[in-house]
Amino acid sequence: MSKVTYEVVEHDGGWAYKLGDVFSETYPSREEAHDAAEAVAAEQQRGGEDEVIEYQDGDGRWKVENAPGGDRPAADVAD
Repeated sequence: MSKVTYEVVEHDGGWAYKLGDVFSETYPSREEAHDAAEAVAAEQQRGGEDEVIEYQDGDGRWKVENAPGGDRPAADVAD
């Protein structure tokens, strides 16, 4: 099982959570950003139905694959 960590950081005059290089919207307080990140992390782990997904890889090629609904990463939040 893979793992993702949402990081709470100062951003754009407030606070945000980020995953890799992608930031959420800005929140006025660290606590609000942390709470939002906790909610997103919980949702990230929730399973669903198997789906066929289509996405573009880093080289610009389109890929199609089956994504099992139960194959969810562990997710947590770091401050």
